[in-house]
Amino acid sequence: QVQLVESGGGLVQAGGSLRLSCVASGRTFSGYAMGWFRQAPGKEREFVACISRSAGSTYYADSVKGRFTISRDNAKNTVYLQMNSLKPEDTAIYYCAAGAYSGKPDDYAYWGQGTQVTVSS
Repeated sequence: QVQLVESGGGLVQAGGSLRLSCVASGRTFSGYAMGWFRQAPGKEREFVACISRSAGSTYYADSVKGRFTISRDNAKNTVYLQMNSLKPEDTAIYYCAAGAYSGKPDDYAYWGQGTQVTVSS
């Protein structure tokens, strides 16, 4: 089992920045790729970014490429999502997940409870 706890969400104006963190406990953190997903009201959960186990590879959704950066610190069992140039359409609940290096939610076995990000115009 892997337990994931996200933090860092909040309310920010358009153009602002936020940094999300996700701390893992339980089984070996470095044994999993990590992903960030988001879900806006009335919409399906969508992929945001993922990072490989060693942090050697990253992959982003087109909608966030160039604005968001995923990183991880295996010594701290933590994955981060730095979000810059935020837009109102980035408003959603953001979830971190542990699993395979993939953009598909089904490839992730463990999920956090989510953290709300709201971007005002």
